[in-house]
Parts: sequence; C-alpha cells; structure tokens
Amino acid sequence: MARTRISLQGDPVRGVPMEIRTLIAHPMETGYRPGADGKVLARNLIRRFRCSFDDGARTQLVFAAELFPATAANPYIAFHFTPPGNGTLRFVWEGDQGFAQTETLAVRVA
Repeated sequence: MARTRISLQGDPVRGVPMEIRTLIAHPMETGYRPGADGKVLARNLIRRFRCSFDDGARTQLVFAAELFPATAANPYIAFHFTPPGNGTLRFVWEGDQGFAQTETLAVRVA
C-alpha cells in the first residue's frame, strides 16, 4: 500500500470553491532504465487518477487525470472543488502491475 497525503485548503463551505491537494508515494519507473544487473526495470507507473464526490443520493466525478511516463515519482495533484453539501470524497489511483490505491475523506460543510 502506497502512502498518501490529502489536504483540503480551508474549511468546506457549501457553494464556495476550495483547493484539494493530493500526493502519493510511488517510484514511477518508466520501463526504459536499466537496473544494477543491466536488465531493463519493469514499467511501474500510475496511469490514472480520479476523484468523485458521494452525497448519499448520487456520486459525481469531480476530477480525473491520465498520467504518462514523464510524470515524476510521487505525483502531486491539486485541483478545485465546490462542495454542494456534506458527503465523501473518494480518491483512486490506478497503475501498472495491478496497482490500485483508494482513499476516502469525509466533507462536512459549514
């Protein structure tokens, strides 16, 4: 399991945009670099990131990104979200070699 950090900038207020920052610890190997034994290391990339918001009645996609080999290790992703009310944010990172990481964060608006 990869280590993640998720932070909301400011207190959630209904209808007011806020910044969400995410970071995941991942080595991001391109599949082109030789290892110590001279053999090419297997590709190990995070390929997709999605964030959705579930308010109990429906789930809506908030942000999605396709990541490519030029993405740095430990990808940092920041985006804005306007909370419509209370709910849960769900963050999903998917990658090569069956990698998948899911985190959730409860949002309680003022």
